[in-house]
Formats: sequence, structure tokens, C-alpha cells
Amino acid sequence: MGYARTNTVCMIGATAVAVTVEASVFKSSAKGADTVRMSGLPDSVVNQAQTRVRSAMANSALRFPDKSVSVNFGPASMPTTGSAADLALALTIMCADDTLPMEKLNDTVLLSELGLDGTLRAVPGTLPALMEARRSGMRTAIVSPENAAEASLVDGLTVYAPRDLATLVAWLFNQTTLDPVMPTAPGTPPPLPDLADVRGQPTARRALEIAAAGGHHMLMVGPPGAGKTMLAERLPSILPPLSDAEAVEVTSLHSLRGRFSGGAATLMRHAPFEAPHHSITMQALVGGGSGHVGPGSLALAHRGVLFVDEAPEWKRSVLDSLRQPLESGEVRIRRANTSICYPAKVILVLAANPCPCAPNKPYDCTCTPQVKRGYLPRISRPLMDRIDLRVDLPAVPPSAILAELSEAEPSELVAKRVARAREAATARWSESGEGWQCNSEVPGPALRSERWRLPPPVRKSVDELLLKERITARGYDRILKLAWTIADLREHDRPTAEDITIASELRIGYTLT
Repeated sequence: MGYARTNTVCMIGATAVAVTVEASVFKSSAKGADTVRMSGLPDSVVNQAQTRVRSAMANSALRFPDKSVSVNFGPASMPTTGSAADLALALTIMCADDTLPMEKLNDTVLLSELGLDGTLRAVPGTLPALMEARRSGMRTAIVSPENAAEASLVDGLTVYAPRDLATLVAWLFNQTTLDPVMPTAPGTPPPLPDLADVRGQPTARRALEIAAAGGHHMLMVGPPGAGKTMLAERLPSILPPLSDAEAVEVTSLHSLRGRFSGGAATLMRHAPFEAPHHSITMQALVGGGSGHVGPGSLALAHRGVLFVDEAPEWKRSVLDSLRQPLESGEVRIRRANTSICYPAKVILVLAANPCPCAPNKPYDCTCTPQVKRGYLPRISRPLMDRIDLRVDLPAVPPSAILAELSEAEPSELVAKRVARAREAATARWSESGEGWQCNSEVPGPALRSERWRLPPPVRKSVDELLLKERITARGYDRILKLAWTIADLREHDRPTAEDITIASELRIGYTLT
């Protein structure tokens, strides 16, 4: 009886799990002795791997053992999902049959799907999988050529990317050489859209700056051409660059969607921007699906911006699926045997026309009063209660469009103010022993505690809104958070009465009288 074991990694949501693939090959007189029996918790894709392995070996002039084969994926209590274990399964069976040497497979992680012709094919999630392999003590990685550039981002691993199974087997027998994959020099990322391109809309620009400084959600209502999409697309340009840890985290999520296969890969250093179409399904937005549970647009926008254009045109159930993740900063998808979690700390930006006919001028509207009144309320009140900034955008005057020069501030200057405000907030909450990085993360009870409670004269305008039931308790706390962000931008130690008033006006969408 022969026995062998190799190493691979499977992804369970955004979590990489090191998996040991064990194989035992032995003669048996029982009927059907040439079958492969798998134990552990392999999913349907893994169970079908024996078909791919048999064909790949046959087309690579390799012999599949004519014996009983038992395969175990460990730890047996963890689900093994996806096709990333194909290569490990093939090599483990050959090693257990004593037809392949094991020397070069010690401390090696095998991560590739096998084509029926024996080619090594890309798998999603290569970056987080190899990072887990490195933490588990692996020193060498074998991946597909399509995943080579992505794999080279992981320090401390020697990466090989053979084109097919036959080439890999020849290398294991020292019959050929494989050159390690060398990290490619990071290219210059394309420039982000600049706020200087936006003409007019000073109120919306100010609200965008506040949203970036405090991580607040935002709604913009205005006619077509008012600049809603332009403003949203430029929000990442004023957000702070991602730190090393954040860049790895965000890039790993995009790796799970296979966005780096076949091309040069670099860590994402700018806040991501996701703008799904209003016809998107709930599973595509928050993640899920049958079989493989992948990240949705919400998780892909982690530490960046999720832009929901034409918000009233979205299905209410799909839009309302954002409510819980916006509060917790994560998406949790439960299945019968497991619970999958994706991080989802985003700035949500909603955009809407004032009515279905979307006129450029109010007097051109052809909607009935009933239709007009019912359009924006298609966005549910519980979701709207989580939106901190509500801005009406007027139509941009022709003079602003035709002007040859723009007096608008570029993103670079705005980003510096945003960075200073975030640094002030981080320092303040760190001194209090908390790990909050921006004001939107601070719980309401903390802001109303004895240490951070504002004096009654400062809170007067927001207290009156609560007493008159113009805002909810959540709305009250969110106005306080907005006020702290405005104070940080204005370099105040604590919010003033004017900061509270500005925050209240931005929250309810009109000027207080």
C-alpha cells in the first residue's frame, strides 16, 4: 500500500484554509477497485476532479493507477471547495502509487485547476490562498501561468508556473528546468478622475468632502447632467491611499473574482469604485449564489465607494439588502454547513432623478403630482435613515459649461484636507482607547457619553429636531457624527453650534429656519 500527502489551499468566503490532500493506493479484489473514494467535505466541483485528473493524466502520457484509491481532504471538518485542489489531487495519487518522487513537493503548495488536456488553469483567490500557504510554512508554490503575476505579489514564496502537467512531472524528475516567476515592476496606475473637472455644484462638492473625511453615506438628487455620476466617480480621488494591509485585503477580494488572471498584477493602492447596474440581482450585489459563494459588488467596494445610480429604479428588496451590511461593515452569508463572511466597509453614494420623466428644468416635468410624490420614496425609509448627507443638485448653468477655465479645486488639495481630518479623528479616538478610524464608525452611545457629550447650547438645533420627531434616534446620532467630521475639517477641537447646524441641514436636505 502506498501513501502520500501534498498541500493546497481552499477559499471559504474571504478566508483561506490550508488543506492537506492525502492519498492511499492499494490493490483490492473488490468489484470496482479502480474507483476513487473521497472523504472529508468535498463539494461537487472537488468530487468531479477525478474525471479531470484521469483525463489530464491520460493526455499527458501518464498512467492513472489501476488500483483502489482513497483520498482524504483535511481538516475533514472544513468544506473543501472549488477546483484549486485538482493539481494536488493528481500529484498525490501519483506519489502514492510510487510513480512520482516527493522530494520537490515538500513545503510546496499546489494551486491550479487541470484541463482535460493536462494544462494548468487559473483559479480565483490565488493571492489570499498563497498568503495563507506562506503563513502555514510553505516555501514553494506551483500555479498556472495565468496566476503567475498575481502569485509573485506574495513575498517569501518561490513560484513556478508550468504550462501543463507533463512539464511539471518532467521537472519533478529533473528532466527539465523551470524558471521561478520573477516579480514584475509595478506599473504607473492610471490617474483617477479629478474633482477639477466638475463645474459648479459647490454644495455637492462640500458634501463629497465631508463624506470622504468621515466615511459618511450620501444621496444626490438632481436632473440628468447635473453631475451626480461625475461627483461619485471622483470620490475615490480624495480618499486616503490604502495602507499595505488594506491594499492586500482589497486586492484579495478582487482576486476572488478572478480579476487578475492572465495579466500583470499589482496591489490596489486606491480606494475601489463599484457602480453596478440597477438590474443587478441580490446575490450579485451582496454575494452568494449556488455552489461557489463569491463576493458581490458590495464586498468588492470594501474600503472604497459603492455607487448606486438611479436608486429609485432598483428593486426595493435588492436595495434593502444593504441595510445590515452598512451597519456592521461586513456581509455574512449563511449556508447549511458554514457561515461565510466578507468585509464590506464602504461609502454608499445614492443618486436619483427628482421624478421618472427626469426633466432638465422643473417646469418641463410631465409627471402627475401622485407619481412625483411616490418616486423618491421608492427608496425605503430604513435605508434612507442610514444616509447621512442629502444634497439637491440644480442643473448646471450653460455659462459654467462654456467657461474655458475652471476655478474648482483639484482633488489633490481636497484630499489633503480629508487626510488631515481623518488623522485628527483617528488620533482622538485612539487616545480614548478605541480603534475607530473615522467618525462614521463611532457608536452613538459613545458620542452621547459623559466624555464626548456636547453642551446643550451647542446641541440646540439637533435636539429640537429630535423633540419635534423630525429625525429618528439613529438620525440624531448620525448628525452628531457629521458634526464631528465638519469640526475636524474646520480644525475645531469639538463641534460648535454652527457645525451642528450645518450637519443638521445636510442630514435633512434643506436649510433650517
